[in-house]
Amino acid sequence: MRAAVVALGDLGRSARMQYHAHALSAIGVDVDLVGFEGTPLSRAITEDARITIHRLSKSMLRHGAPGLGYAPVAVIDSLRIGLRLWKTLRSLPKPDLLLVQDPPAFPTLTVARLALAKRGVRFVIDWHNIGYTVLRLRLGQWHPAVRLARWLERRDARHADANLCVSRGLAEFLKSRFGLTDTSVLYDRPAAIFSPMARSDRERYRQALLTRLGIHSALVGFVVCPTSWTEDEDFDVVIDAVLRLEDRIRGWEALGRSRRFPDLVILVTGDGARRTEFERRFAGLPARRVHLRARWLEPEDYPRVVGSADLGLCLHRSSSGLDIPMKVADMFGAGVPVCALDYGATLAERVRHGSNGLLFSTAEQLANVLFDLFETFPGDDQLFERLRTGARKSARMSWEEGWRREAMPVLLPGTQTGK
Repeated sequence: MRAAVVALGDLGRSARMQYHAHALSAIGVDVDLVGFEGTPLSRAITEDARITIHRLSKSMLRHGAPGLGYAPVAVIDSLRIGLRLWKTLRSLPKPDLLLVQDPPAFPTLTVARLALAKRGVRFVIDWHNIGYTVLRLRLGQWHPAVRLARWLERRDARHADANLCVSRGLAEFLKSRFGLTDTSVLYDRPAAIFSPMARSDRERYRQALLTRLGIHSALVGFVVCPTSWTEDEDFDVVIDAVLRLEDRIRGWEALGRSRRFPDLVILVTGDGARRTEFERRFAGLPARRVHLRARWLEPEDYPRVVGSADLGLCLHRSSSGLDIPMKVADMFGAGVPVCALDYGATLAERVRHGSNGLLFSTAEQLANVLFDLFETFPGDDQLFERLRTGARKSARMSWEEGWRREAMPVLLPGTQTGK
């Protein structure tokens, strides 16, 4: 049996599609993994004999100011990518299954459908978000290109044999707005590499990491903020929150000579076009007690960095309000509670305020949450411990277990597979 797994994004950052490829390989399916070149892939993928990697050249679009010039360039770029994708898919041995990531919806869905699905291949879309809503962030709701993108996405989606979704809210949207009938939920869950670290290992790794980051204070609270540096992540809120938090710390410490708030380190992981601007803006802040660092982490280092944190920070502001970022699952897997920017009911499917994490909507709320959490750190640990317990409970089912239960019947209905 053979499957083609397509993600028109940087394959190294397309964790969920890598997980799909690895899970299919584990049950004896040969996989062609197709996506953009860029970030190195994990060894679990590159060393898997059943997975063949096909990397396309990156998009020529760059993050720039919205304007009239964006849409024509995007169309030309989509046509160029579409042609490359068509040639790649047509050159593959005919698969039994075609699994395509959305977004981006165009040209991915159209080309994949025409190249393979029309040849009798089972066509399944893995919905991470709604594609046209991402374009809407840049061009606005009523731009003709956004309306065209919505029409194309809806049209091509109706040709799929089945759909996997990252949330119940997304599945319901596809049913009510796109008219899709075969939708199933496959929540993002942590891979086996994300697990709570033993206390001694955690402290040892954490101290080494803080030293590399240039932090030498005796009392440090550590917050990790995984990011893709995309337009649906709100970095303004953390910049404003740092200013408010610094003011509150100074006022609190002024009330008594013995008062000492811990230094707070916020490590923003990942890389992208917006990182340079963010670092420049933070460097201009009068911050003394909050230290921000931005670093790219190798795939093998990322789980340990997450596991050594006291708190995870999620700045994702969903373009549709229907997706749930995988970073939340990763942090839960490592036993780390999440402080997340609240964007509605869909996020509440996974992050429950006061149970496995904390939610905020404004910079002031974020500053207050961070102050309240770390005011008595590390002495009074009751709130942290309750949140850590909730995070661990939220990750009881691993990605592999969830995939076999929820995805395998959708991707390979009625098929017996084996190594």
